[in-house]
Amino acid sequence: MSSAIPEPVTKLVEAFSRLPGVGPKTASRLTYYLLRAPDEYSLGLATALADLKAQTRFCSVCFNITVADPCPICSSRERDVVTLAVVEEPLDLMAIERTGVYRGRYHVLHGAISPVEGIGPDDLKIRELVARVEQGQAREVIIATNPGMEGDATAMYLQRELAGSNVKVTRLARGLPTGGDLEYVDSITLMRALEGRSEL
Repeated sequence: MSSAIPEPVTKLVEAFSRLPGVGPKTASRLTYYLLRAPDEYSLGLATALADLKAQTRFCSVCFNITVADPCPICSSRERDVVTLAVVEEPLDLMAIERTGVYRGRYHVLHGAISPVEGIGPDDLKIRELVARVEQGQAREVIIATNPGMEGDATAMYLQRELAGSNVKVTRLARGLPTGGDLEYVDSITLMRALEGRSEL
């Protein structure tokens, strides 16, 4: 950037630019908005970012983002322990929770198999999923990966990994658009997909 722009401004523009979906123009707009905004906006954002890193962790059971370990879903006695929904990301878990229909537990993979991006099965929480199933509580595993090449490849891999177990493996119904992400699907469509899931 130009030497006419102070270094702290440049640093913040560059930091915002590294966020997914934020280009240089949006990063500049955000930076200059914070410069003009009252101090409490900027300080509130800084505090929220510091708290995010200091106070959150992954649940040791399902790998969702949490403050307490295990997370509230894993530690709840009201949740169905025999049904396990496998999702790619914490945002997908939140999308399913918004439906208010699913009462089981979760397993968050933190991605999908994607050879193009160099993401293989060992980069995901698949071994941990297999270990959970082998412990014997789950009777049904709902594969709720996103419809699309990576999600389908991950679902097929999970099906093979779980084939030797006594667990029923199902996949969300295809009411979901191919190539879409669960976090953007409306609650009705997602609810119908959950209710109409089919065995792999």
